[in-house]
Amino acid sequence: MPPASEHTPLLDGPNGHHPPTFTRRFNRFIRADGEPSWATSLKFFFFNSWLNLLLVFIPLSIVSHHLHWDAGLRFAFSFVAIIPLAKLLGESTEQLSMKCGQTLGGLLNASFGNAVEIIVGVAALAQGELRIVQTSMLGSILSNLLLVLGMSFFAGGVVFKESEFQQTAAQTSSSLMTLACITLVIPAAYHSAKTVNRIPLPTGSDNFLSLFDNVDTDAAKSGLLSISRGTSILLLLVYFAYLYFQLKSHASLFQAPNEEESEETPNMSMVSATITLLAVTVVTSFCADYLVASIEETAEKYSIPKPFIGVILLPLVANAAEHVTSVWMAAKGKTELTIGIAVGSSIQIAVFVIPLLILVGWAIGQELTLYFADFETVCLFVSVMLVNLLIQDGKSNYMEGLMLMTLYLVIAIAFWVS
Repeated sequence: MPPASEHTPLLDGPNGHHPPTFTRRFNRFIRADGEPSWATSLKFFFFNSWLNLLLVFIPLSIVSHHLHWDAGLRFAFSFVAIIPLAKLLGESTEQLSMKCGQTLGGLLNASFGNAVEIIVGVAALAQGELRIVQTSMLGSILSNLLLVLGMSFFAGGVVFKESEFQQTAAQTSSSLMTLACITLVIPAAYHSAKTVNRIPLPTGSDNFLSLFDNVDTDAAKSGLLSISRGTSILLLLVYFAYLYFQLKSHASLFQAPNEEESEETPNMSMVSATITLLAVTVVTSFCADYLVASIEETAEKYSIPKPFIGVILLPLVANAAEHVTSVWMAAKGKTELTIGIAVGSSIQIAVFVIPLLILVGWAIGQELTLYFADFETVCLFVSVMLVNLLIQDGKSNYMEGLMLMTLYLVIAIAFWVS
């Protein structure tokens, strides 16, 4: 026994200097002392939005899949079930980010901001639906750039004659989107250079490998894979640099002038936000798997073009809650936030999610590339070009919003008859 000194506590136990045991620290962490209680957290989580009423479609999606109901019902139930799950994913991420500081919170929002697209993409990738992966990613970019931004500009223009936003930040974001667009053009140009006979693809062909039917040799296909995988690694590095640029080194560029950062109070404890985030991610992965599994049969039975499902329908369900938020913020004059949601989500898809899925496909033996069909590449190129032209002056009005929505509808019609 060590000799007593003036620092030796008179009594052992809680009044002494002995640190609390691991069990006590763990219980204190689970109880979330000083934070909202579990009851308060779960009440906020489940009852803060009317969209949560659609959670009843989750068990319908599971039952319809395992009982092999009609493909249209299985598709519809899974489609609707993902809408509230996307909202809950965003809510959990936002609540968790409030406890992690500005930089880490921004990184969390950036990483989980398009969690539904990643989950749907991985589910389709695992089932070999490579064209669904490509069209759904393209559709997410187009819906954010044209539909969400267009509706937001229109809503803001109806309330205010003209809205202003940070020109430098918007141009930086649009330039990054241009870079992402160019990385899709290069594989298409490479494919064209290696093509011998430009034979049209067979009508109704949805197999991703049919994109290679006109390629001269297997070496050309190997070249496309090498270009895509190398480009994906570079794009991921650029994306992480962009996160540092946006969250750290040039964060002031992405804040509206004269805007003071308000301290937000979390409505959920850190533990409850983490657990709900993991739980919702798991449930979403199952619903996404059921959704993808029903696409083929639904498309054939109801004569819905698969490209239309991928480009138009899937992005709508994945970003429904985000779309509403963006339009609502624009109507309140918060154009900076609107551009952050619309253009920022497009950047995440183009520079983070697509490269990530290509590398995941590489790991699991699926030959996903950056070579999209020529028509899809042109649609993305003209969309990015129009957005660049409209935001270069740092101002928006309802007419600009109308132009963006018109282009989206034109593209939707084209994919319906494709």
